[in-house]
Amino acid sequence: MTTSVIDIEKIKAADYAHLVHPLFHPVDQKDPFVWVKGEGAILYEAGGKQYIDGLSGLWNVSLGHGRRDLAKAGARQMEELGYVSGYVGATNVPAVQLAEKLAELAYSSINHFFFAAGGGESVETAFKTARFFWITQGKPAKTKIISRDFAYHGVTMAAMSATGLPIFWPMFGGKLPGFLHIKSPYPYRFVSEDQSVSPGVAAANLLEKAILQEGPETVAAFIAEPVQGSGGLIVPPDDYFPRIREICDKYDVLFIADEIITGFGRTGCWFGLERYGVEPDILAFAKGITSGYIPLGGIGLSDRVHKVMSDAPPAQRWMHAFTYSAHPVACAVGLAAIAAYEKENLIAAAASKGKRLLEGVKQLLSLDIVGDVRGMGMLVGLELVEDKATKKAFDPAKKMGERLHKECCKRGLYSRIRGDIYCLAPPFVTSDAHIDQIVNILGESVKALQ
Repeated sequence: MTTSVIDIEKIKAADYAHLVHPLFHPVDQKDPFVWVKGEGAILYEAGGKQYIDGLSGLWNVSLGHGRRDLAKAGARQMEELGYVSGYVGATNVPAVQLAEKLAELAYSSINHFFFAAGGGESVETAFKTARFFWITQGKPAKTKIISRDFAYHGVTMAAMSATGLPIFWPMFGGKLPGFLHIKSPYPYRFVSEDQSVSPGVAAANLLEKAILQEGPETVAAFIAEPVQGSGGLIVPPDDYFPRIREICDKYDVLFIADEIITGFGRTGCWFGLERYGVEPDILAFAKGITSGYIPLGGIGLSDRVHKVMSDAPPAQRWMHAFTYSAHPVACAVGLAAIAAYEKENLIAAAASKGKRLLEGVKQLLSLDIVGDVRGMGMLVGLELVEDKATKKAFDPAKKMGERLHKECCKRGLYSRIRGDIYCLAPPFVTSDAHIDQIVNILGESVKALQ
């Protein structure tokens, strides 16, 4: 690294003094990691220390760091046309081409796409579209959104209200009205109240119960991640989503798939619900579409939803927009990212490498404080518990997850925790040797806590 120690100390001081970070508190910025380079699955901190990027940045750098093909795609588009408005009566070539490509890759019924600048905007767009869908058809009371405990859908006001992690709510006046939560289909901890059906169906039936309690005439949509990521890598039972689809159809409730993490190969398929044989009405995406190299997100609409939008009279049009909708540079990078996924066969790689990672981490179940290991594709979670027999969690005051994160960092693995759950989502280009190293570091770090 060419950055001097003196420069880095200045950067840290200026960071502490001037830069407001996500989930901000100054205590977290007293001695931050200062990342200066990335290459493949490796991050370099100022001073030269290397870390395996165990979370692909923030679940998004699926193609790995230092991709010149993506950089060149963005640079070429900037030279030709850096920005143009995508508002009414105008378009641009990369946006049209990307929408056309997504229609080939996404679910068979999802053929229409709106582009935003990231996941939060995508979820907001999905909620507004769901409400528009019903209001336009003369059902203005259908506005409520149902989501799940441990869900993470973003932190704009509506997305935060759907997020099922209560820590995000109090500082901003609580949830908006019209947002409800049901229990997550969390196989390790879900306790069914109906032993006559499988746990997956029992968890899904909680949606039916909530719809009936609220009144189907008031519920616009149900939103769910195929695999709950930030909430702790929760993989639902195989029969969960087919039952969810049945319930949504029965009560005329739109099903929104939040595939911001699971989309673009993260589960070993292009999109996460493919594994369950289920299609949503609205698809929210972001992150992997550009491998995190430039902000881009959006929603895909089923033909049914799009028809309602298209048939609305001009005076009742879908009044929703962002300045950076269909940004030509972002869409150009998105096209380059998809080309890389296809050319390098990286969706299949995510499946095979994810299997290796999951099998490796499952070996750690022999350790006394490892209660559960679960995953799908390049998504793996390890949950620490105080007592394996009873699944008793550690006292939060012990900060076991935080301690595990620090131990992993000492050994050159950088990722993220949710409470006492250690989350892994490395880039699809991670080598087998680095996958094995991840497992070894995680095992050594857990042992250091015992």
